[in-house]
Order: sequence, then structure tokens, then C-alpha cells
Amino acid sequence: MSRSVSNAESDITTLLLDWGRGDKKALGQLMPLVFDELRRVAKVYFADERAGHTLQPTALVNEVFLRLMDRRQVSWENRSHFFGFAAQLMRRVLVDHARGRGAAKRGSHLPKASLDEALALAENRDLDLLALDEALDDLARIDPQGSRVVEMRFFAGLTHEEIAEVLGVSPITARRQWNTAKLWLFRHLKQD
Repeated sequence: MSRSVSNAESDITTLLLDWGRGDKKALGQLMPLVFDELRRVAKVYFADERAGHTLQPTALVNEVFLRLMDRRQVSWENRSHFFGFAAQLMRRVLVDHARGRGAAKRGSHLPKASLDEALALAENRDLDLLALDEALDDLARIDPQGSRVVEMRFFAGLTHEEIAEVLGVSPITARRQWNTAKLWLFRHLKQD
């Protein structure tokens, strides 16, 4: 890891801690540091979408920030904790948007995300976000931590090391949980 990346991560963590303690200026300094990374993750979801899609990466990130600002009592631990939480919010925003589209039939005219790119499951399989959301809810009932691992990996693009840091487990455990959850999701979604 380069020194500048390490400094940026340290700056983000410091600003998160300051924001968590009520420093309003910290949020203003934090936003430019994390906006580009969140937008990069959001762009992955929309890469295969039709032109003129009603929700764009910048709008998704802006909605995530609005929801983050409503969280006044979050005690941020570090950068990974923040991005893990942002992953949950991205999932909620995308699923809420998909539900709001009011498709008559499950999967029709809903935003699609390539599960393969994020989960590396099967070649060129597209999955609607409502199906993924339902599958993650089902997984959470039997393996809550596995569901969180998928959420952080898929919706925030966190590495195994970052996920391990958020969950307080070793990177090997995070990787094992990822592989187990990924296999479970593949089988579950294939049945549907």
C-alpha cells in the first residue's frame, strides 16, 4: 500500500471519528474523500444498464449521503466500517428504487446488476436486485454474517481484508464466509 493511500485512509478514519463526535465540518471534509470511491462502486451497477436509466451513479451516491446524514449517533470505527455501512445503504436505495418502479412482473423493467462481476458466480448471468435482496434476506436468516460479507463485497466493493476489519475476524475467515455465501446464493438463485 502506498503512503498516499495509507494517509488518505487515515484521514478518512480521523474525519469519521470527528463526525461521529458531532463535528459538522468533518462531514464536509469527508464527502470529497469518499464520494469518488462510492461513485466508482455505483458505476459498476449501472455499467450494463440502458441509457437514460432513472437512477444514475451520482444520484445513488447522493441518496446514500442523505441517508448517512440522518445517522447522527453512529460511532464510526474506521474507513472499512463506514464503507460496510454505506454498502447496506446502497442496497436499500437500489432495492427501494427497484420496488418503486412498480414492475407488474418480478424482474421486468427493474434495474439489473451483473451478479457475475461482483460475486464471480456464473458466466453472464444477470440478476434483478429484488431477487438478490430476497436471497440476501434468506441467507441472513441462516448466516447473518455471510449475508453481511456479500453485502459489503457486492454493494461497497470492500476487500476481504476490509471486510475482516469490519467484522472483527481474520481475512481468511472473511474469504471463507464469502466463498460459502457466494455458493449458497448461486444455488438459491439458480433454483428461482
